[in-house]
Amino acid sequence: MTPPLWTELINLAAAVAFILALKALSGPKTARLGNRIGAVGAIVATIVIFFAINNVQNVTVIFVAMAVGSLIGFIAAKKVQMTQMPQMVALFNGAGGGAAMAVAVIEFLTGSIYSSIVALVATVLTIIIGGVAFTGSIVTFLKLQELMTSRPVIIPLGRFITIGVALANLVLAGYLIVSPETWAMWALSVLALTLGILFVLPVGGADVPIVISLLNAFTGLSVAGMGYVLENVLLLIGGTLVGASGTLLTRLMAQAMGRPLTNTLFGAFTATAQTLAGSQEDRAVKSAAPNDIAIMLAYASRVIIVPGYGLAVAQAQQSLRELVDILIGKGIEVQYAIHPVAGRMPGHMNVLLAEADVPYEQLKEMDEINSEFASTDVAVVVGANDVVNPAARTDSSSPIYGMPILNVDQAEQVVFMKRSMRPGFAGIENELLFSDKTTLLFGDAKESLTKVIAAVKTI
Repeated sequence: MTPPLWTELINLAAAVAFILALKALSGPKTARLGNRIGAVGAIVATIVIFFAINNVQNVTVIFVAMAVGSLIGFIAAKKVQMTQMPQMVALFNGAGGGAAMAVAVIEFLTGSIYSSIVALVATVLTIIIGGVAFTGSIVTFLKLQELMTSRPVIIPLGRFITIGVALANLVLAGYLIVSPETWAMWALSVLALTLGILFVLPVGGADVPIVISLLNAFTGLSVAGMGYVLENVLLLIGGTLVGASGTLLTRLMAQAMGRPLTNTLFGAFTATAQTLAGSQEDRAVKSAAPNDIAIMLAYASRVIIVPGYGLAVAQAQQSLRELVDILIGKGIEVQYAIHPVAGRMPGHMNVLLAEADVPYEQLKEMDEINSEFASTDVAVVVGANDVVNPAARTDSSSPIYGMPILNVDQAEQVVFMKRSMRPGFAGIENELLFSDKTTLLFGDAKESLTKVIAAVKTI
């Protein structure tokens, strides 16, 4: 039955809200507004569906499920720490892919798609893509939460097993399209879920954020597929937007990492075991007290701050903002250098610093600020590691070789705030730590910054 015209018009308005939200989310100044516009569009789209369909069944179950999901989302939004935001994104993304897969399975079991070859193809592809997005996102969550190693996991004969599972998915998909049988659908579902695990296991280190973005694109495509099958224009538009934006973001992040996009797409089929770069022997480093760091900063004319995941762990963004404000008050030029993949997800540092109301004008992207390190008196690295590691330029055996990095090593002096000598997310030693121009300040970033602030105020 054709939905009433007024519901179609409201759906159109909701679709426009999704597009406007995506546009607003592309800029830090408008991101909060974009988030609200998208939320309003989603709420309206959810409510209007009850008026667009006659005789909606299981209304009580639907409302209970919506209430439980809303409660979980609300609690997660309130409780999640900034350090856990990438994990939450991975879980929510996996939930979207799993939901699309579940709907595809239900549509297949009801037999409502058998009359249309296009709908059958869309359903089969949704089972595969949604399944990969679901289990792949779960493995990504486990890596980010450190419930399993964040390094690449290479299983024996893993390349051939992954290729075999991928080919089996294609063969079963073709069989289902020709002969839609239930046993084959269940077998395809299991193989798709297995492929998602095998797809992400060999990914590690700084490549994990790229995979998050790629899996997000997969979820969007699966939702768009179900939108076509269910003849729901909003799902089709929303899924297409997510799929397209996720694909573009994946491409941009791969470029920022100095990786061909094929490395992410087919890395699971070609992955080999890696030996960690850098010596594991104890080596001498130069460390200092907060008072010494304060003197270096107070008598500098130009300072660049490089934030990283450690800043988020310590929840030290407010303290960092206070230090920068004091230095600017002393007439010192201060800027923040933002690497595209600093942290655990795209834009992690931008969001973290926005929490501290850091003026957007002070944030400089890597390409914009890299040439300025050579004329900088002090570069302060707070919790970053891999994105400033010179091994990306010099060591061809390093897993981050070829990744564009921030040129911190070109500054006159480098201050490294670290909790310990533990390697970064990629699990490799950073040669910059042992440079003659580098001074380390060990300890929790928030405590260290508080002590440096107190010392700077007395100078």
